[in-house]
Amino acid sequence: MNLHGLLAARADAGRPVRVTLIGAGKFGAMFLAQVPHTRGLEVACIADLAPDRARRTCAGVGWGEELIAATVFTDDAPAAIARPDIDLVIEATGSPAHGIQHARAAIRAGRAIVMVNVEADALAGPLLAAEARAAGVVYSLAYGDQPALTAELVDWARACGFTVVAAGKGTKYLPLYHGVTPDTVWQHYGLQPEAARAAGMNPQMFNSFLDGTKSAIEMAAIANATGLDVPEGGLGFPPCGVDDLPHVLRPRAAGGMLERAGMVEVVSSLERDGRPVFRDLRWGVYVVLEAPNDYAAACFAQYGLKTDSTGRYAAMYKPFHLIGLELNVSVLSAVLRQEPTGAPDAFRGDVTATAKRDLRAGEVLDGEGGYTVWGRLMPAQASLACGALPIGLAHHARLRRDIRAGETVLWSDVDFAHADSIMQDAIATRRSMEEGLLSAAGSFRISERSAVE
Repeated sequence: MNLHGLLAARADAGRPVRVTLIGAGKFGAMFLAQVPHTRGLEVACIADLAPDRARRTCAGVGWGEELIAATVFTDDAPAAIARPDIDLVIEATGSPAHGIQHARAAIRAGRAIVMVNVEADALAGPLLAAEARAAGVVYSLAYGDQPALTAELVDWARACGFTVVAAGKGTKYLPLYHGVTPDTVWQHYGLQPEAARAAGMNPQMFNSFLDGTKSAIEMAAIANATGLDVPEGGLGFPPCGVDDLPHVLRPRAAGGMLERAGMVEVVSSLERDGRPVFRDLRWGVYVVLEAPNDYAAACFAQYGLKTDSTGRYAAMYKPFHLIGLELNVSVLSAVLRQEPTGAPDAFRGDVTATAKRDLRAGEVLDGEGGYTVWGRLMPAQASLACGALPIGLAHHARLRRDIRAGETVLWSDVDFAHADSIMQDAIATRRSMEEGLLSAAGSFRISERSAVE
């Protein structure tokens, strides 16, 4: 609760926190909007594929000419990371392969890394975080995004002495969304394609939110950072409003829908017939907790918490998240406290490429939110046991055989012969993580020693 005070002390001492931002998209733009209003925080460098566009972004979010002139804009991300005058790197590209490359470069340079790029975290975060710990630097999930906010609620509940029964977020979901493509996505957002194009909205990116891929990726990040388990059959997306969280998200043995206590799950803001859920949590995050004794359960009722019929299960939630507008919390926590706002320490959840339709041998996969595959959440042990292809590597991979709709794509099903060097590095990193995993108490953990060998 004292980040502002710590930052003020740094500013008074003439030692501002200085960062490099890689990727000036929507998340990056929202972060940049807060920088002029945060005394003691400076963006030394912005690396983007289009530096001039990044300059326009800064002007568009309220930066003055003097601040823009004092900032370096470049398309050379490695050079931006290697700058000796920065404390931290923010990776906000959204590309899993580039995210891995940039995170490792930051770790080698001795810089803290805030991984806005949750796609890269789901693909290789446990290994990257272990490498960062071995190097003595902070690897952190991004506050403002739902994984870090959920991890914070889980930590709060456990620190208070509660058992965490479930945790996750809300989203807009119907089963048919798994088959939606960039050609059909806008009708589900209530937009005309022409209006979306005029606003510069990327249909494949928006579709990754709709088709279930982004939810799976974010739940994998939460599971890997908190030690919560992943549903054996994937996410259930039960329709559920905030008042019903402790009723729906309790173990089956207690009348709920969870396999057992201690799970991640996403709740839908739509009933299965398309009607809106009453008091939905589409934009928020939650934790369901269990009272450790009768006295605590009585206190739940006395202080107005919504509970299940037994009074022992209750929920705490945050109805909204502001993504990049809240990112300062991660930046300042990493630099001023040397603490992440959530970081993977085990490999419990994986996100696997699943065919959206019948696919033919020779077709090329087009990744998250595309026409060919969506990302299904699986327990990591099950994913590794069957040789499932991670969704983060389902880019520009050619199929060796026909795949039925709904079938999991395997490593053995694809050919990466034409992948570029960055993708080949990402493949090697993921393979290295899989080979270095150690089983401990039912979870896969990567030791700091194995991360640097």
